[in-house]
Order: sequence, then structure tokens, then C-alpha cells
Amino acid sequence: MARIERLDQDLFAQFHEELLVDTALTRQLVSFQANKNKASYRWYKFKEAFSAPLIEYLLHRYGVTHGRLLDPFAGSGTALFVARDQGLDADGIEVLASSQVLIEARLQAEQLLPMELAALRRWAEECVWEKCAERTPLLELRITKGAYSAETKGEIEKYLAALAKESKAVQALLQFALLCVLEAVSYTRKDGQYLRWDHRSGRTQGAKLFDKGKINGFKQAVSAKLHEIVGDLEGRNHSTELFQTPSSPQGAVRLLAGSCLEKLPGLPDAFYDAIVTSPPYCNRYDYTRTYALELALLGVGEKELVNLRQQMLSCTVENRAKDLLQMNPRWAQALGAADEQVLLQSILQYLEDQKESGALNNNGIPRMVRGYFYEMACVIAECARVLKIGAPLLMVNDNVRYAGARVSVDLVLSALAEQLGFAVENILVLPNGKGNSSQQMGAHGREVLRKCVYVWRRK
Repeated sequence: MARIERLDQDLFAQFHEELLVDTALTRQLVSFQANKNKASYRWYKFKEAFSAPLIEYLLHRYGVTHGRLLDPFAGSGTALFVARDQGLDADGIEVLASSQVLIEARLQAEQLLPMELAALRRWAEECVWEKCAERTPLLELRITKGAYSAETKGEIEKYLAALAKESKAVQALLQFALLCVLEAVSYTRKDGQYLRWDHRSGRTQGAKLFDKGKINGFKQAVSAKLHEIVGDLEGRNHSTELFQTPSSPQGAVRLLAGSCLEKLPGLPDAFYDAIVTSPPYCNRYDYTRTYALELALLGVGEKELVNLRQQMLSCTVENRAKDLLQMNPRWAQALGAADEQVLLQSILQYLEDQKESGALNNNGIPRMVRGYFYEMACVIAECARVLKIGAPLLMVNDNVRYAGARVSVDLVLSALAEQLGFAVENILVLPNGKGNSSQQMGAHGREVLRKCVYVWRRK
């Protein structure tokens, strides 16, 4: 532990001039919170997203005004749509099927014909599905079984059967609206590493019962969401910022479905004018579990769920080690840079020692942390390759702590970036950091961890 702290201090000193507290970066801005009243961005509550105002701020601050932008971890597409509205072309890579649907649905929404918008309005006002005598069975996974009351499950199945009779574009928006309300009408709540289950579900999780409060009725929830979507598209809701006719031509959005480790190597050299992204954090969050309701609705089965978990960037204890060199032999330099990063290697050795002594609450932690940094080294190398000289990479990320050891993700990744083609211009630090987890706090005391936006430029 002492060695980790000393090496961490050394690396902090190396980047001391680049570390800059930015009072403009509130936690609300660097999260989904600032999207809550922003038309179209508010439709789906993607808790892990950054806000549209943050992207606007960063693009303005770092002079990204034209060309083509890339987000290798596109999520709900916030960076893509903001860049598009600023006149840039934007490419996004996304592996999660539910997030792919979110992006495609927003693109569909902007191209709806008047008659298709009228169909959505009719569904919102008349609750069309209630008159449907047919049902389309809802796929259930082991981790979603019993997520809805029998009444709600029946309404979802009627809704799915009824939407199949609409045009392709209307189907896409109706399915999207359904995705937006699944959590609200279920017995579950997203909680980072897993779904929390309300005690009314009959699925108990320990002695302490969880009550999520009011569970919305399906009719009320989906009708309200459809009204919100239609209202935004028609420009009826004057209490929030709505779509505006752009004063300059908009760019185009392109979605590349798949893992960034798979898709990045196929992109051309020196093609992009900026990268803006936020990768999964090294915090054990399992998106295949927290978004299981959405994935099940989209037909992702048990086998596909397991495969999806392994395709994603390693950020959960269930990730197996990837053979990165076999995936791409040109990543040897990136893997070598990770091998030689002394703070990273000291952290990995410490975690292995803690595993051997039985001190970890999960023995998959060392494998996850190793996988995260080695895979991120490969991502960084690919990002350097596809960026033009002098172009910025802007990345939101969190630091973490395991077994009492502070893992300065910002410093380690910045050190790797300097070895892989980038100059570190800034590490923008939020004025208010993030506390470590309750488990870490109980065992090792409270420590505020930096949350940062990295600013690197292609050398």
C-alpha cells in the first residue's frame, strides 16, 4: 500500500500542472441530471450518460467547430447528437443493443412523416393497445423473471402485439417509448452492479427489504411518455428547450453497432477531428444486468447476454480475460506500455496479494482491473491512430478504490496516453469529488476521489 501511495504521488507530481479544478464542471453537468429538461435527451433516463450541455461546453472550449467526431462508447448518443447539431458529422460505436435502439429511435423520430406523428399521438390519447385481443409473449431472463405484476406483463404483451400493425417508423418509436418506461412499471430499480428488487416482487435480497415507492401503472406511464415525445417533436411544450431550426447545416450521425475493440481497428487513419467519450468506469457496474429489462424486451437471450458481457470493455468481475494480442497483433505496443506502467503494476500486484490472503470481497477484482487498463490501452492506441494531428480527445472518467488502494484512473490512463501518441493538455477536475463505496468506507475510511475530464491532443 505504501508503495502505491508513493508512486501515485510521483505521478500526481508529473501531471501537477495539467490537473486543473474547473468550477464550471458540476456533478449535474457531468451526468444525466442536466438532460432532464432538455427535449429529446430527456426521453430515456440513461443514468450513466453525460449531459448535452457538457458536450456543448467542451466543444466550445476546445475549438471543435467542424469536421467529424467519434464517440467509441456512444451510450445513448448524447455526444453524437450535440455534435450533429453543431454542424459536425458524428460516428458512434455502441455494443449494448438497448443503447443502439435509443440512438436509432431518435434518428427515426426526426424523420417522421406527419401521418406517422399523428399515429403516435393517437396511441398516446386512445391507448390503442387496450383494444388488442392478441399478445406477443415477453421474453424473460433469469435475472428479469417476475419483474412485472401479472397485469403489467399482460399489458406489455398486448402493446407489443398492437404495435406490430403499424409502419416500421411508428413501430420503432412505440418500442422506444416502451423501453423508456420499463423500469418505472417494474418491481426493479437500476443500481449500478445489479437490479434492486422491490419487496412486492417476492424476490428477496437479504434481510433488509427494499421499497422503490410508487410503481407507475403501465397505461399512465407509456401514455405520458408518448405525449412527451410527441409534444417535443411538435414543439408544444414551451417549458423546456425544444428543437430549433438550425442556423447552419446539421451534420450526420452514423452508428456502428458492436464492441469498440472490434470496430475501432476498421476505421481509417487520421480521419477524425475530435473524440468525445466516456467509457465504462472501472467500478464493477454490469450494464448487462442493469439494462436486463431492456435487453430482454429486445429479444436478447441467456446465451447472448453472456456473450455480450464478454464483448464489453472489462468493468465487471464476471469479465473473462481477453487475448488482446490475438485480437489485434498491432496492439503489442499498447500492451507493452501497460506492462511498463509502474503504478498500474504495483496496484495489480497488491490486488493479487489481497486475493491470495482472502481479503477481497470478490476474487474477480484483480482480473477486472487488469483487463480494464490493458483494454483501455488498446482503445487509446486506436484513438490516437484515427485522430488527426493536433485533434483533441475529451474523456469523462472516475477514479476508484479497491481493498483500500486508491486507483488513480486519470493519472494511469494519461501516462499511457503519453506513451501512445497523445500529449496531456489538461485533466479537468470537478470541484466536488466522489466518495468511495460504503463497503470501502466502512473498512478503510472515507476518501474523496477525483472525477475528471481528460483533455489529450494527438501529437
